Formats: sequence, C-alpha cells, structure tokens
Amino acid sequence: MKHRAIALGFFDGIHRGHGMLMKTATDRARELGLSPAAFTFDRHPSDLYGDTPVQLINSAEDRAGLIRRLYAIDDVIFSHFDKAMMRMPWEEFITKMLYEDCGARHLVCGEDFHFGYRGEGTPEKLKETCAQLGIGCDIIPLLEIDGVKVGSTYIRTLLLDGDMERAAEFLGHPHCLSHTVEHGKHIGTSIGIPTINLTIPPHVLTPAHGVYATRVKLSDGSGYPGVTNIGVRPTVDASERVTVETFILDFSGDLYDQRLRVDFYKRLREERKFGSLTALKQQIDRDMDAARSYFAQYPAND
Repeated sequence: MKHRAIALGFFDGIHRGHGMLMKTATDRARELGLSPAAFTFDRHPSDLYGDTPVQLINSAEDRAGLIRRLYAIDDVIFSHFDKAMMRMPWEEFITKMLYEDCGARHLVCGEDFHFGYRGEGTPEKLKETCAQLGIGCDIIPLLEIDGVKVGSTYIRTLLLDGDMERAAEFLGHPHCLSHTVEHGKHIGTSIGIPTINLTIPPHVLTPAHGVYATRVKLSDGSGYPGVTNIGVRPTVDASERVTVETFILDFSGDLYDQRLRVDFYKRLREERKFGSLTALKQQIDRDMDAARSYFAQYPAND
C-alpha cells in the first residue's frame, strides 16, 4: 500500500489557508519519504443536514484541478459523503479510513477542522490518535489577511459581489470555472463577435451578473485574454436562464465539445439591456478594449 502524507479538508475554493496545508503535506512527504495527498469529499457535508445545498466556489473537478495545478499534489482522494459517512464515529474515520484504507502516515489539518459523527472529531483528538498510531500530525493555524479570516464563506460573499480582485487575494489565484464548450444561439456570431458558452455546474455559485476581464485556458495549454458575460442576456433573451458567454480575444477556431478553463480577473461592468444589437456590439467592443488595457497593466501568469 502507498504510504501518504495527507492534507485533510473540504477545500472549497482552494484558498491560501488551504495552501498552507498543502505545502505542509508536501514538505512532510519529502522529509519522510511519503506520497503527498489531499483527502476531501465529493459533496459538502452540510448538504445532508439542510434543505438547500451549499453553493460551492468550485466543482469537485475544479477543486482537484486546482490542487494539482497549484500545489503539485496529483493524489486527490475523493470520498463519497453519504449517511453512512455522516454517522461514522470520529475514531473510525482516523483509524480505518485514513490510516488503514488510505495509508496515512502523516496527517495535516486546520485548527478548525471537525470530522466524524456530529463533528465530534477535533484537531486535538486527531493529534492524540495519530500519536497512539505512531504517525505524525500537523495542526495549521488559521490565516488572516488584513485582520479577516481566510475562509470559503467570506470568499463566497466576494464572488457574489463580483469582487474578483479581492477574492484572488484570499484565494491566491483567480476564481475559475471549467466546463465543456456547448452550442448556444450563435447570436454573437451574427454580430461578428462569436462566443463560447459554458454552464455553471450544479450547486456551484454564480458570481454577480456582469461583464468580466478573463483569461481562457484551452485544452492544449495555451491561454488567451477574454471578455466574459455572466447573466441572462436581457438584450437578446427573455428566458431568464443564466449563461456564461466568453469572447476570446486574438483567437479563431472551433472549440465545441472541448473542455476549457476561464479565470476571472476583474468585473468591468454590470449586465444591462441595450436597445439594439448594434448598441450591444458597440459596448462589447468597448469591453474588449477595457480587457486589453487591464491585461496590459496586469499581465496574467499562465
């Protein structure tokens, strides 16, 4: 069995606090000759307690992608969170699931980490049990920026306000959305501004409606600046269905059915209704100029 140094958490957003856990796990793995890993759940534990699912910052796939891309931890272990998991005693979670099944030989968690039935497992109990098992354990203190706790709850409020720049300060990276390009109504193409259409995955929060300066990462690894509209397209659509449409600057080609990642850097303006497609096109041209100016001043690091 592979022996691992494992970072523990739900890791929604993969923010800078999570990054401290990831770095500690990789450092311990290197020191002890272990394999670095992250252990998380496929759905938020709170989903089984309430009627409304938690609106997450990222899908499970994006969480795994961020962990691998930012912290070089390829081994991301997803456990299905169901009623059996919810009722699991905290001792069994450590000794059976982590130690025996996952080969944990060093564990890392935050000081606010709780686990097991009714959240009775605490960092202190984790550390004591690890000592009994003869394995290591690090408890990482909470991180603050400007006196504000770095946490997923606060970052969600920033995204819902469209404050991508402050969100990036707390995340340590731009907010991102990955999805497969879908066919839309081709209205953008009809006015000379073809867009790619993505869908926000179920239970993932929708940032504030508006137009954003974005960076699009293609499946071949290349990156391009873009302008992304999140909203209901009031000028061309009366359905109220939320869409995510991106015009990629300096690119032409067929991207249908390809999986892309859109990184959000700055909200340029609110979404609004225009009197004609001509007026809409003129505004999008101005949005493209604004995006170019932004990335000229703040070049993206792909």
